[in-house]
Amino acid sequence: MSERTRVAVDAMGGDHAPGEIVRGALDAVRENDRVEVYLTGQPELIQPLLRHEDYPKDRLIVVPASEVIATGDPPVQSVRRKKDSSIVVGQKMIREGKADAFVSAGSTGAVLVGGQLLVGRIRGVERTPLASLIPTTKGFSLLVDCGANVDARSSHLVQFARMGSIYMEHAIGVKRPRVAIVNIGLEEEKGNALVKETIPLLKACRDINFIGSIEAREIPHGYADVIVCEAFTGNVILKLYEGTSSALIGMIKQGMMSDLRSKIGALLVKPGLKRTLKKLDATEYGGAPMLGLNGLVVKTHGSAKAKEVKNSILQCITFQEQNIAGRIRQTLTPLESES
Repeated sequence: MSERTRVAVDAMGGDHAPGEIVRGALDAVRENDRVEVYLTGQPELIQPLLRHEDYPKDRLIVVPASEVIATGDPPVQSVRRKKDSSIVVGQKMIREGKADAFVSAGSTGAVLVGGQLLVGRIRGVERTPLASLIPTTKGFSLLVDCGANVDARSSHLVQFARMGSIYMEHAIGVKRPRVAIVNIGLEEEKGNALVKETIPLLKACRDINFIGSIEAREIPHGYADVIVCEAFTGNVILKLYEGTSSALIGMIKQGMMSDLRSKIGALLVKPGLKRTLKKLDATEYGGAPMLGLNGLVVKTHGSAKAKEVKNSILQCITFQEQNIAGRIRQTLTPLESES
């Protein structure tokens, strides 16, 4: 068996911390013996949640961190001043070689700033995007960037495409992933200045399978494996996706319980419907990795509960075992050193 993947988990971040975070960590170590979890946070709040649980104590360890960065705290100042916060302590563990990955449902801004300042970018990476898996009729696609770089340049989008391709091929197993850029039409003359400038660069990039533009309505149909955009567009797509999925699931459940005939029909279709609706559940896909760092940083939803936390922890195993950071380093650094 290969070495275990060491994951530091921010036990104090998120709407349901520390309870749901601890439960997710417990589920992760019980389900997979290839992972070690280090819960960073206030022991007086974490330890009581573990006291009566049966779990492998050599693979779930509490790392004290006395401070908490709240969602409303200014990210840069908080990371610099709250040096004993659960976010800073966890990300420092990567820098010091004590952890391979960090997972947090806490302040997005603080997690992103900490990734840049504490974990550090791979040499040659201009910007580090957040990459989120989204469900499609053909499985799922990778949306990159979905929240880190609202103002991006064309060179950034090209790197997002290259890093996203590496992730989809080696972490997810999609051979020659199809790459598309979000646009308002399929014609090259359409789009804003950023899209028009980026398309020729993507076409000239030999190490990706660029298929052109993709309109938002085609994203759910799985016409591309890697969907590239700047973070403003990506975050709007992601939030609309999640809201629509949630509303659709609610409407289906409401419709099937509306009368006796519907309830009888619901019993007949329940197994198949349950499998279908599971594909729309964002918690099944874990968190959004921050690509291009010297270690793995994963941001989960602030509302994440135990299942999403568990899946976010377990996705770190594949990232580490497939050496995604090393592959990105090998791919991007030579190109940058030549320029």
